[in-house]
Amino acid sequence: SSLERVKRGWVWNQFFVVEEYTGTEPLYVGKIHTDSDEGEGNIKYSISGEGAGSIFIIDELTGDIHATERLDREEKAFYTLRAQARDRLSNDPLEPESEFVIKVQDINDSEPKFLEGPYIGSVAELSPIGTSVMKVTASDADDPTYGSSARVVYSVLDGEKFFTVDRHTGIIMTAVADLDRETQDRYELVVKATDMAGQMGGLSGSTTVTIVITDVNDNPPRFPQKMYQFSVSEGAAVGTAVGRVIATDADMGENTDMTYLIKDGGELFKVTTDAETQEAVVSIKKPLDFENKRTHNVVVEAVNKHVDPRFVDLGSFRDQTIVRVSVSDIDEPPIFQPAEGTIMEVQEDTKVGALVGVVAARDPDVKNKPVRFSIDRATDQDMIFHIDPDSGAITLGKILDRETAGWHNITVKAVEADNHTMVSHTLVSIRILDVNDNPPELATPYEASICEDAKPGQTLQTLRVYFHDDNASGKKLFISTAPRSGSVLGSGLVTVMDRFRSDGYFRFVCRTKTTKTVAHSSIWPISLVGFKNVQILDCAHHADAKTQNFKRNISDTGVSTDTFSAIIFPNATVLVFVLLILTLKRHRKGQRIAEDEEDMRDNVIKYNDEGGGEQDTQAYDMSALRNLYDFPEAKSCDSGPDIRCLPQWIQVAADFSLFKGYIRKKVEQADADLSVPPYDSFQTYAFEGTSSPALSLSSIHTLSTTSEQDFSYLSDWGPRFRQLAGYYAPGKQEEEGS
Repeated sequence: SSLERVKRGWVWNQFFVVEEYTGTEPLYVGKIHTDSDEGEGNIKYSISGEGAGSIFIIDELTGDIHATERLDREEKAFYTLRAQARDRLSNDPLEPESEFVIKVQDINDSEPKFLEGPYIGSVAELSPIGTSVMKVTASDADDPTYGSSARVVYSVLDGEKFFTVDRHTGIIMTAVADLDRETQDRYELVVKATDMAGQMGGLSGSTTVTIVITDVNDNPPRFPQKMYQFSVSEGAAVGTAVGRVIATDADMGENTDMTYLIKDGGELFKVTTDAETQEAVVSIKKPLDFENKRTHNVVVEAVNKHVDPRFVDLGSFRDQTIVRVSVSDIDEPPIFQPAEGTIMEVQEDTKVGALVGVVAARDPDVKNKPVRFSIDRATDQDMIFHIDPDSGAITLGKILDRETAGWHNITVKAVEADNHTMVSHTLVSIRILDVNDNPPELATPYEASICEDAKPGQTLQTLRVYFHDDNASGKKLFISTAPRSGSVLGSGLVTVMDRFRSDGYFRFVCRTKTTKTVAHSSIWPISLVGFKNVQILDCAHHADAKTQNFKRNISDTGVSTDTFSAIIFPNATVLVFVLLILTLKRHRKGQRIAEDEEDMRDNVIKYNDEGGGEQDTQAYDMSALRNLYDFPEAKSCDSGPDIRCLPQWIQVAADFSLFKGYIRKKVEQADADLSVPPYDSFQTYAFEGTSSPALSLSSIHTLSTTSEQDFSYLSDWGPRFRQLAGYYAPGKQEEEGS
């Protein structure tokens, strides 16, 4: 016979145990059984694991399992155990050890709990219905996967008139739209959570929810009073605070910030806002005058700074009140009219005691007390002026001189007759008007010379005259010639031409009219003009005198560029040409005479004030300038014309390019000078260069000449070169004879 293996295994029942069992007998849990058990009692069952032998016991013969203790699913939801079946006699295992689980079956024994309570939330006032405030959550310890023990719903027990809660989510929302923080700023709610989805028999728990109502700017500022009254003295300084008012605002925080404005009465008063107290400070803007106005009504307006546009339809967010200011009287010092001072005018030849002007002052108070006047002698130490103490009339106390002082500034005091502490001051400026009481003065003594064969219209001299009196009134200055007692004037030697004014002086270009007589200085009433002497020269024997006279006229009187050019350029051209000839002649001879090295300098005469003429110059000794062209050597040549009689100042460098370079350098310096206006000017340069191969060309140092040039053509140049032709013609003849 063949043997067949029988497949064996465990036979399991469903193992559950109800929690919170309260019976007196052990609670049957289930039964373990193997298919090899034939019911003969040969198999022994046992369990091990969690709670085995204590919480759970097993019948060894039947395999029935019982729970001996009350179980709580919320403490432990299941137990894991192992089952074993053995042969009772041999104790050999009949089945491999197997693991099984005993689950604790849930019952609704736990109520919902709000683990995060109590709750505090907030919502802005005037929020619309349904505005979310906050969310609350309740927890249920029961099994959420078994039945409805853990299904929680929410409701409001207290405060349901103003707030609602979503029954499933626990979100609290507003139930009304007119929540007003100013009426009630917080609400206490009781929210309940119920399990079993709210069905009958379900367990519940509750919590407290505090909801704070936050502020919005829904209230305008309001003044508690419609009028405030203050008093201030008329002598109070500008900026003095008159009083404080404040507007109240039912809002809070920055919604109460406000600013104040003056809607009426802002001419004399201003208002500022105290940032700490939110008060309106009314202060003085301009001086007050009791006599002019005793009561002022100032309309002050309060305006919210932060206006919420959502609530502008609730009304105007501003309010007004009236601040009445009463001005009290004080004793004030006199007031001068005009208050800023007085300007008076008086002629310098006015007699002592004459009226200069009148100052006026009054007492501004209602009583209008008498006023007394006086002069502050610290401003009039010489007592040039006097004032009548009652009328304020200012009279002259001393003779005036406009040329000494053109203005006098004095301070006049006004005091109340019975209260000398009430003092006011004003400045009185007195202008001295000019009269023609000073004769003109020549800027310097003038000496002129003229050739006896001078032509009519030839320039003799330019006079510079200083006028002491004021010329603003249009007074004119005339210069003309007049006979002096004991002299014969004839038809007149000098006429005055081309009057102009510059540098504070009047200038007159004088030209010859006839050559008959000599004119002397002339004095007219309040006028002084003319020459001290006019010398008539025989220019045929004194050619150097004519040249010296023109150079002195130019240097002393500052003749204009046009006049100087017309006088000097023709003669200068010829003179330069002659000097060039002499230079070339001496260069060919190669004569070099050692002389002391000389420097070169600029001689510029500049008048820029109204001083005393030549005495104003500081660049050099004027006596040297006046005697610069006085050459005794030239005057002593009586033996006949000789080249040694030429003036010493006729010198030139042998190298003519050096002379041109020097002139070009000086012209560039004058053109680049930015410190003077771009006017035409006359400049004189004395060039005495060094290392000249020709050395001096002066006739005084020239003993002979070897030039072969014919100078006879000089006789054809006219009377002015007659003397020069006489110097050179004999020299050439002697050279040819030798």
